Amino acid sequence: MTVPVPAGLTEFIVSVAMVSWLAHGILSVNADIVSVPVSEGDSVTLLTHIKKKQDDRIRWYSLNTCIAQITRDQSRTCETVQCKESFRDRLKLDHQTGSLTITNITNTDSGLYELKINANRNTDTFNVSVHGVSAAERDTMKRKSVKEGESVTLDPGVIKRPIDPVRWYVNITLIAEITEDQSKICEDVQCEERFRDRLKLDNQTGSLTITDTRTTDSGDYTLKISRSRNHYTVTSIKSITVSVTGSGLSSAAVAGIVVVVGVVVAAAAVIYFCRRKTRNDEGSPHDRRGSFAMTVCMLD
Repeated sequence: MTVPVPAGLTEFIVSVAMVSWLAHGILSVNADIVSVPVSEGDSVTLLTHIKKKQDDRIRWYSLNTCIAQITRDQSRTCETVQCKESFRDRLKLDHQTGSLTITNITNTDSGLYELKINANRNTDTFNVSVHGVSAAERDTMKRKSVKEGESVTLDPGVIKRPIDPVRWYVNITLIAEITEDQSKICEDVQCEERFRDRLKLDNQTGSLTITDTRTTDSGDYTLKISRSRNHYTVTSIKSITVSVTGSGLSSAAVAGIVVVVGVVVAAAAVIYFCRRKTRNDEGSPHDRRGSFAMTVCMLD
C-alpha cells in the first residue's frame, strides 16, 4: 500500500537538506580559518607546521595574489609592483618550513592570507586583524624621563603568559631575558660593568626596572615579547627612549663652593675689622698710633 505524500512535503524536505548542506559547508570553511589578532607595529609569523621537502612548492596568497613562494631551492617574495608597494620588504620566508613572517605590521595588512602546498586544493587560511595604536599611547610607551638617582620602570604594556619569552635590549645589546620560569640579567661583562646589579625583572609582567639611575643609563631600550599559538606567533616590539637628567651639582662641586665662600667671608671680615679700627684711631691726637694700627691690620 502506497502512502500518499502530502503536498509540499517533498519540497520542504529538499529545502531542509539544502540548508543543512550549505550550513555544513559554511561552518567547515569558517572552521579552517585561523583568526590572528595583532597590534600595529608587531611582527606575526604564520606557521605551516611542516618540514619542507626539496620538491615541495609552497605559495602564500593575499587578495588572490601570490605574495611569496618557495620552489625547490628558490624562495621569492613580492614579485609584483602592487605587492612591493604594500609590504615594502616586510615579508620574510622560512626556507625550511615555508612559514611567512610579516614585520612591522600596519592596518593595511589586515585581511585573509592563504597557504597552498603543492597542487593540493586544501588551503590554510589566516584572518589577520591589525588593531591600531593611538598616538598618545605610542608617545607614552616611547619616552621615559627621570632624574639621576631615581628608579624607572619600563612596562611592556601587554599581557604576558608564563611561557612567553621576554627579551630586553639597550642599543641592540641583550641585557635581560625571561624564558619560561628562568630569568637572566647582564650575562656579559660590559652589561655588568654598566649597570652593576641595578636591573630588576618582574617575571609576572616582564617589566624592567632600573634602580639608582645614572646619566649613562640614557639610551634606547627595546622589548621583544613573543606569544606563540598553535598556528601563529606574534612578536611585540616596544621601543622606549630613557632620558636621565642630572640631579644637580656633585658633592665635590658643592664642597668646593663651600670652601670658596668660607674664604671670601673670612677675607671680608678681616677687611671690615681693619677699616673700623683705622677709623677709630684717626681721632687720636697721636698720628703715629693710627699708622701703627693700620700696619698691624695689614700684617694680620
